[in-house]
Amino acid sequence: MAFKGLKTITAATLGVTMLISVAACGTTDETTGSSSDSGSSDSATISSYDVSDVKKDDAIASLLPESVTKDGKLTIGTNPSYAPAEFLDTDGKTQIGYDMDLARAMGNIFGLETEIVSSNFDTIIPAVGSKYDLGIAAFTITPERMDSVDFVSYFTSGMAYAVKKGNPEKIDENDLCGKKVAVETGTVEEEAIAETAKQCKADGKKDIEVQSSKQQTDATTAVVTGKADVFFADSPVVGYAIAQTGGELEQLGKDFDSVPNAVAIKKGDSKTVEAVQKAMQKLMDDGTYGKILKHWGVESGGLDKAEVNPNVEG
Repeated sequence: MAFKGLKTITAATLGVTMLISVAACGTTDETTGSSSDSGSSDSATISSYDVSDVKKDDAIASLLPESVTKDGKLTIGTNPSYAPAEFLDTDGKTQIGYDMDLARAMGNIFGLETEIVSSNFDTIIPAVGSKYDLGIAAFTITPERMDSVDFVSYFTSGMAYAVKKGNPEKIDENDLCGKKVAVETGTVEEEAIAETAKQCKADGKKDIEVQSSKQQTDATTAVVTGKADVFFADSPVVGYAIAQTGGELEQLGKDFDSVPNAVAIKKGDSKTVEAVQKAMQKLMDDGTYGKILKHWGVESGGLDKAEVNPNVEG
């Protein structure tokens, strides 16, 4: 599959235990500073990429409005249950993943302390511009979301399904009617499976039982434990979950509908939009971006240009 180069938690014995332990970490807001110690991965953890060498760029930093810089912090909302983009380290508190490394690198360019706040996925975009300076949580760009926030693209990923190894229930990705499908609340996958469910009803077929969870780890665990037949998520997340569970899962079919992921910014905040676009482009141009993606094994989703509100199909 496309993300076979992922660095992984390889011990099969971790399997469900690791998924459940991550899921058990609460969804109440918690913050961490800009720590991102580098280190080699082992069977129990993966360290963040070390972005301490990324220095302030005065020209880019000067673009930010006082509303962002006045407290000396770049406050970012995320949902750390979407490995390898963002998830919790073994301390149950520190957010790690390629999104988090990019977030901290941008904070360094701005000369600000990066403060990352964990929250439920579907509450982040409504709070961008008030509670958070930015939202970084593997947000897929959609026309509906662009009604609420502006976006700067930095990655591309498709969607994919995962089932138990060997597909014992003989799930057909082209006909999910009558199946139990697990998704994370507020994602494009939740929206897509809801439309599929409507079509099943219109065709007179069995209903899809959509199991929506606040944490992606809960959706993944539902399939591992047999509570759901299939889970539906971004393709890097599916690849990572398969590896993390020691091969208890497998991808169903191929990746599809690849679209950009982007940083969410307060609608109409042109100064912050410009600063984020230039900061992300700088990371792409100086090689830091590529090193971060390579660290997490997701180079195939890399872009060479950070764009503001790129056109996407509705």
